Amino acid sequence: MTCEVPPLPYSPPDGYYYEAEEFKRNVISIWLCNTYSFVYNGGIQTRTIHSFYNTKTGEYFAPINSKTIGDCVSIEETRPWTSMKINYQGVEQFFV
Repeated sequence: MTCEVPPLPYSPPDGYYYEAEEFKRNVISIWLCNTYSFVYNGGIQTRTIHSFYNTKTGEYFAPINSKTIGDCVSIEETRPWTSMKINYQGVEQFFV
């Protein structure tokens, strides 16, 4: 069942849009959907899981995969493509 997308601090990337579906009783899954069609899948919609949103607590969760909720994240620290946290290692952390 399609739901209203909860508020996000950014807009979707060019050529994409967000879609929300009921995942569990109090949890909504937020999907990043591509508007382009691809030959490899017969032109059907391509999408990826962005995050999960708990409607009771107002918290966002990073996905482990499309069926498993991960850790709670601060939505301000996420990106338009995904809510998974970036783990900078070694010298990378000095260039952020």
